[in-house]
Amino acid sequence: MQKITFIGAGSTVFVRNVLGDIMMTPALQGFELALFDIDPQRLGESETLLRAMKNTAGSQCGIKAYTDRKEALRGAKYVINAIQVGGYDPCTITDFEVPKKYGLRQTIADTLGIGGLFRNLRTIPVMLDIAADMREVCPDAWFLNYTNPMAVLTSVMNTAGGIKTVGLCHSVQHCIPSLFENLGIDQTNVRAKIAGINHMAWLLEVTRGGEDLYPEIKRLAAEKQQEKHGDMVRFELMNRFGYYVTESSEHNAEYHPYFIKKNYPELIERFNIPLDEYPRRCVNQIREWGEVRDGLMQSESLTHERSVEYASYILEAMETDKPFKIAGNVMNNGLIPNLPQDACVEVPCLVDASGVNPTYVGALPPQLAALNQTNLNTQRLTIEAALTGQREHVYHAALLDPHTAAELSIDDIVSLCDDLIEAHGEWLPAFAGERRTASQSVV
Repeated sequence: MQKITFIGAGSTVFVRNVLGDIMMTPALQGFELALFDIDPQRLGESETLLRAMKNTAGSQCGIKAYTDRKEALRGAKYVINAIQVGGYDPCTITDFEVPKKYGLRQTIADTLGIGGLFRNLRTIPVMLDIAADMREVCPDAWFLNYTNPMAVLTSVMNTAGGIKTVGLCHSVQHCIPSLFENLGIDQTNVRAKIAGINHMAWLLEVTRGGEDLYPEIKRLAAEKQQEKHGDMVRFELMNRFGYYVTESSEHNAEYHPYFIKKNYPELIERFNIPLDEYPRRCVNQIREWGEVRDGLMQSESLTHERSVEYASYILEAMETDKPFKIAGNVMNNGLIPNLPQDACVEVPCLVDASGVNPTYVGALPPQLAALNQTNLNTQRLTIEAALTGQREHVYHAALLDPHTAAELSIDDIVSLCDDLIEAHGEWLPAFAGERRTASQSVV
């Protein structure tokens, strides 16, 4: 029996969507769904949920939970990854609370910013361990990465990990529907071209019947900025830089130096920025899961409708050789010539039996490439820090982060990094050692 392995299977709601989709896909019947998680209780809950769904769907997929990661991976044809190293408590809490002592506030902290940087540092070593296991027991498997920070982790798996990897994110899928719904525009027969980097890809072209829709979009967006709504940051970026960005306003508020500023607190109100949004979501998700968990665990049958998650469609295309188009995170290699060749970019890809085939995009408008580059600087230095274990590169990555650098002095940024390394402790063993004092060189 061929195997699809899910790493991080304790993410029960996400497992329900992704593996539920697979169980409902005719071309994927007969695969073993191998589940692995470091939390045995949550692993068991996911297994119970999937068995109830299998009963309802009449799926021919096998379901097996593993406590040994390498055995879960052994012989896998596909691997789906959804881990969160350190979890909400303690690591996400640390990523938010320690920077607050320096007056540095965040919204999501899972991609860029000081929180994204430290999430990368504790996740990359685990990803490389997974890659080492895969090279040993399933070297030809495709790795579908859903874990953030998407661009850095996908890049590491492809390069240092030596594993065929595509990164998958919802932001491109939801870009047009959310924008058009917000502005009250009909989405019928709309064609779009989107490319850039993860969470900062750009709606480069948007047409209907050959007509450019951007003038109408910008007119309606300008009118809507007169009232409070949830997309004010993206509309402001579009106003200033000419193009709409794929990821949400709460994310983009912390990817740029313009919006969260302690010396300009009125910007938070003006752009309706939800500070500490991710911790709130985590608390709500934990509460909501607690409210429905017992009922789900006691159900002998659960229904499911195939979701819009890419995973099952990718696997179906690879198994049937019927092409399917996705927005994928892949290595650049000339796809966007005015971004670094070794960057991870988000571009249209065609999936079939040959794998994930990225399409050539061409150069981005220069201002968009420049905005992407500000994020890529920190991403690339974060990778350097993780692969070398050199604390100096942690400082370099933080010093070049747009939001952090706009708020804090060099000395405070170095001190904040030291505080976060100390606070994370066992999660960052590679960087244990002497703190760097403000007067010490970091070159």
